[in-house]
Amino acid sequence: MTMRSATYYAYRTPHGPVTIRAFESGVTNVAFGDVPMEGERRPSELTNRAATELLEYFAGKRRDFDLPLAPEGSSFQLVVWEGMRGIPYGEALTASQLAHAIGRSGSHRATGAAVRRNPLAVLVPDHRVVGADGRPSGTGAAARLRGALLDFERRNQDTAS
Repeated sequence: MTMRSATYYAYRTPHGPVTIRAFESGVTNVAFGDVPMEGERRPSELTNRAATELLEYFAGKRRDFDLPLAPEGSSFQLVVWEGMRGIPYGEALTASQLAHAIGRSGSHRATGAAVRRNPLAVLVPDHRVVGADGRPSGTGAAARLRGALLDFERRNQDTAS
């Protein structure tokens, strides 16, 4: 069995370029911006499919993603990222609530750290994890984008399919 290398490609979206990286087995990274990543810079069937699903999401026509995901992280991070995927569209949890939801009640700080290291923006909705004050986590442009995505979902809760 030959191991194929990853490919990555930047796609235009309403929120600026989004770079998607994938192996044949799954999407490993989604990052806002035209970001150099490990692998060959070229679109693949899976990066194209991911871009299409993201564009459908940004158009308010999609709530869930039907993509194989293959994020690289520790076993704890993988549990946290899977937990984030369970947060309903347009809703939000704090890191403490997420830690409780994944059965790790005492680990809210580690959960928050795993949220910040999420390699799959939007596909694994870190924008649905907010601070104790209800505001998006992070600072600057990243926090503004997370807030905009959550506000977008809340406005479109009744229309997305």
